[in-house]
Amino acid sequence: MKKYLVAVAAASIAIGSFAVPASAGTLSANHPAAPGDVTLVVQQKKPAEKFKRRVVRLMTDEKPGTIIIDTNNKFLYYVEGNNRATRYGVGVGREGFGWSGVVKIGRKEEWPSWRPPAEMRRREAAKGHKLPVVQEGGIDNPLGARAMYLYKGGRDTIFRIHGTNQPWTIGLNMSSGCIRMMNKDVEHLYERAGVGSKVIVIGPGNRQGDVSFQDKGIDILRTMFGG
Repeated sequence: MKKYLVAVAAASIAIGSFAVPASAGTLSANHPAAPGDVTLVVQQKKPAEKFKRRVVRLMTDEKPGTIIIDTNNKFLYYVEGNNRATRYGVGVGREGFGWSGVVKIGRKEEWPSWRPPAEMRRREAAKGHKLPVVQEGGIDNPLGARAMYLYKGGRDTIFRIHGTNQPWTIGLNMSSGCIRMMNKDVEHLYERAGVGSKVIVIGPGNRQGDVSFQDKGIDILRTMFGG
């Protein structure tokens, strides 16, 4: 039983618990002391219907290929141009771990391994949760099927857009700042968003500046006929 609880705890760690490095410049993170990075989830409910992947009409001045993440409403938009976008439901940082900024995808990895920071390992060890130095990629890995690593000024911010083995957390404030997606959705986005793609994260602090976008709802014609 103890071994099972440790495994569940490791799978429930909120990734990206460090504050943004000073070199991250315009990023803003507010990280007061939190009750813990481990969240044991016992009810494995499905995400709400509104968080399913949809093609939508999106009014924005941002160029095609840009990713806009609205952490307040728990949506990620992949801008396609011509007032079109794909909208995905996401899970975001819990209270005190929200952030905002303009970053880029610095690198990508399929079925990534997870390397919990030394600070996180020490913190969790003090609570009786022993975390691995490295957990290889797989279905039980907290990073899920894909990871896109967010960089600022050429340096890793420690935040990621990644999959999750906890799909019921989509639409919730559960992470330590990383953006969670259902595995099937992060695989879909991964194939479309390349290294260097602009990522605008809208959240506390308004450090992303003015972003013009308006979700006009589901694109009925595209949903029915594709294209």
